[in-house]
Order: sequence, then structure tokens, then C-alpha cells
Amino acid sequence: MSIEFLITSFIVVIAPGTGVLYTLGAGLSRGSKASIVAAFGCTLGILPHIAAAILGLAALLHTSAVAFQTFKYAGVAYLLYMAWNTWRERGALKVEQKPDRRSLTQVGVTAILVNILNPKLSIFFLAFLPQFVSAQETQPLPRMLELSGIFMLMTFAVFVGYGLFAAAIRDHVISRPAVLAWLRRSFAAAFVALGARLAFADR
Repeated sequence: MSIEFLITSFIVVIAPGTGVLYTLGAGLSRGSKASIVAAFGCTLGILPHIAAAILGLAALLHTSAVAFQTFKYAGVAYLLYMAWNTWRERGALKVEQKPDRRSLTQVGVTAILVNILNPKLSIFFLAFLPQFVSAQETQPLPRMLELSGIFMLMTFAVFVGYGLFAAAIRDHVISRPAVLAWLRRSFAAAFVALGARLAFADR
């Protein structure tokens, strides 16, 4: 395993994005269990993109404008839906003192969808993974699976770190209604901004 792959993957994973934002929100609104569930869901959400890249299906998104635009605007619509729910304090990021199993399931499902509905991830993995597979590799598929597994483990670990940090300061946040309202609006605005960035993204 090359140090270049580990460093590059860490930079990619730690960079703030939709998954990081959602995991932070889950930790702040519902605590440590929800943040871990969110981190796991976001990690699972990249699995279809990795599979698509390995199988070559991501090339379809890269070459077909219709496929990419359809996938893209589904993701934009979902981000705007999350922004609206966050603003109204509903849905997966609704503040709860003690989340139940049904609540945690909602957090997990939403986390999976957050990453599944991002077509840029498929294209990213299509471009990213082959760079670390030697042209002389006799069995490239196992190598790509190994790299993917390490990337997913790193994603989960980093996201859990983000989520547990948010959960650790949760009591200080929810005990202050003004701060909580400001954070809720900030998260809603951030989801709108991410949706806008995705809407204007090119293949």
C-alpha cells in the first residue's frame, strides 16, 4: 500500500462535503449513536459508486449527458429537501433527546442516500482508483477492491471522528435556543449551497 494513496485518500475524506456536513448534523441533533450511524450510512453510500467505477459503469455518467444530468438533479432535489427539513427542524436532523431505533434507521437511510445521489462520486472513483494500480498488475480487480476497502475504512473512521466531536458539544448547543436556531439555519444554507454546487457541476 503506497503512502501516496493513503495521504491522498485522507485529504479527500477529511475535506468538508455533504457527508461530513450530514454526520456533524446528526451528532449535534441526536448524539453519538446517531453520528456513528450517519458515518456508517455515508460510507455505505459510496459503495455503489466504487462498484460502478470498478465495473466501468461510471463511464456511462461521464459520456452520457442525459444520464449524468438525471442523476445530478435527483441529488440536487434531495439536498434541497434536506435543507427544507433542516430549516423546519424535521426529518433526520431533527433535534431529539433520546433517538429510538426508528429514528436511527431514518438517520442511516438518509446518510446512504446523501452519497448515492451524488454522480460526481462515481466519476471521482473512476479517475482516482486506477492511478494506484500498476499497468503491470496481473490481477487489477483484487487490487482495486483492496484500495476501495481501505478508502471506505478511512471514510468511516474520519466521519466517526467528526460525528463524535459534534456529539461531544451537543449539550452546550441544544441548551442555547439561539445558538441552536443559528446552527439549524447554517446547516440548511450549507445544504442549499452544496445543492447549487452540484447543480452547476460538469461531468
